[in-house]
Amino acid sequence: MKIDLSDKTALVTGSTVGIGYAIALGLARTGATVVVNGRKQEAVDKAVKAIEDAVPGARVTGVPADLGTGEGAAALVAAVPAPDILVNNVGIFGPKDFFEVPDEEWARFFEVNVMSGVRLSRAYALGMAERGWGRILFIASESALNIPVEMIHYGFTKTAQLAVSRGLAKRLAGTGVTVNAILPGPTLSEGVADMLKDEIARTGQSLEEAGAAFVKAHRPSSIIQRAASVEEVANMAVYVCSKEASATTGSALRVDGGLVDTIA
Repeated sequence: MKIDLSDKTALVTGSTVGIGYAIALGLARTGATVVVNGRKQEAVDKAVKAIEDAVPGARVTGVPADLGTGEGAAALVAAVPAPDILVNNVGIFGPKDFFEVPDEEWARFFEVNVMSGVRLSRAYALGMAERGWGRILFIASESALNIPVEMIHYGFTKTAQLAVSRGLAKRLAGTGVTVNAILPGPTLSEGVADMLKDEIARTGQSLEEAGAAFVKAHRPSSIIQRAASVEEVANMAVYVCSKEASATTGSALRVDGGLVDTIA
């Protein structure tokens, strides 16, 4: 299968590092015009340059905007008024006991992880429908189904993303716009590397080894028994954004290494 998105524009939020960057890079390789987003101009410029270096002739631009606020979302919409593909990837996470998470932290996680995608989908979906084609993708998590006891506030936002994704897919029925969610499991992103840095320093393990040890200790139902790479998650995302995925919508697609113990 050769995925060709050379006539499409894709906006990937939170795409200066990690899974978001890998998705932006993958979409650039399909020929899509890619818009990189992050909070800081320096990080955006660095990611744009990296994609240009990796994909000769890539059409890639960048827009800094803090999508944890309505103002930031409005600024991004003003700069990118009509993308064909929207990947709602931006998100935050971090372990903290339920009894230590204040109201402000619950609200911050909800604004960044949920409302960023709500605002952008609301701004772009009807235009996609009028044009008869579009792809909206939410990067959720296996934590949406397997709520982590150490990150209940995070898991709740990922479950909310599944509700928004499924509901919006039904709202856009018959328009040519698909809406889906991807549920990665533990993935070797920069955020996970930062979470494991103390363990790596203590044991002398590589990131991959520390990731596998974390999975075996904290996600023992994993079938692959390791953390995924960002590229493995991006591969699924690129396919879901493709023209070839036209019959896939309203779905929660797992890239979790078999961690969630269900056949559905």
